[in-house]
Amino acid sequence: MLELPNISVKDLQEWSKLGEVLTSGHRLCSGCGAGTMARQVTIAAKALGDPIMIVNATGCLEVATTIYPYTAWNAPWLHNAFENASATASGAIEAMKVMRRKQNKPDRNVNMIIFGGDGGTYDIGIQSLSGAIERGHDFLYVCYNNGAYMNTGIQRSGGTPMYAATTTSPAGKVIPGKVKWAKPLAEIIAAHEIPSFTASPAYIRDLMAKVQAGLKHDGSAFLLVDSPCNLGQRYAPEISIETTKIAVKSCFFPLYGTSEGEWILTGESARIAKNPDRKVPVEDYFKLQGRFRHLFKPEWKKKLIEIQETVDERWERLVSLANI
Repeated sequence: MLELPNISVKDLQEWSKLGEVLTSGHRLCSGCGAGTMARQVTIAAKALGDPIMIVNATGCLEVATTIYPYTAWNAPWLHNAFENASATASGAIEAMKVMRRKQNKPDRNVNMIIFGGDGGTYDIGIQSLSGAIERGHDFLYVCYNNGAYMNTGIQRSGGTPMYAATTTSPAGKVIPGKVKWAKPLAEIIAAHEIPSFTASPAYIRDLMAKVQAGLKHDGSAFLLVDSPCNLGQRYAPEISIETTKIAVKSCFFPLYGTSEGEWILTGESARIAKNPDRKVPVEDYFKLQGRFRHLFKPEWKKKLIEIQETVDERWERLVSLANI
């Protein structure tokens, strides 16, 4: 049975007194979703009481929080290349077990968290991640998806939405942006038969509950977080959280969890499933972002209809899987 802890506002107030794992002084952009996401993840992890270790694949979060000789991390932290964060975390987990055994010390739980962007997870790092999951290492992998290789120039990735404009899939007279749907990564990971969740920084308690459920699970767990980038997605920094909220309300980015064939809708997505009038059009999400601006031109507007139809079909499938 897939169960999530019930996190209250009082819990959040108490956890805010524990101190930050990701501290101030980093160089993430104003409005960057990755910083908000990482603070929520690490605060939820710290509230569990066990030591935290972080492995961070190359990406915006890594680059902006650890510019030598400075670091914004108040926990053991290790940088890895795009492709091998999961392998390195696996080695660290097993090494700690061996060291404690050789020192005749009892095993101690360490909450291992791996952070990787969409480029380092959907594409470059998926082989390493899949292998680590298959071996059963005990970690929570957090993919913060901002929809492109933002750190290296806003190139398309496997997580870039259909018809979004990027520097390598520019919208013009020939193509209306990227011409492939994003990989269903959370479902791909769910096929490994481990807990796989989606989350949004706009819904803090839902995200934190999934972090704690993933860390408490004995083995690998996965969390896909909508992590907006105002530079690459082209919107005003102050509406970052608003964009993620509309992504959920439009069912473009639904909130759910799955494990061993069981699917549950959570938070706002569960409420929409029970009251469809809460759902808003995908256009409401797209019109906030410059990367979709071209779709509102007459020559490409039919693509909006296509996207809405596909989002509706996928949403209905998800509702069916969750037996609502």
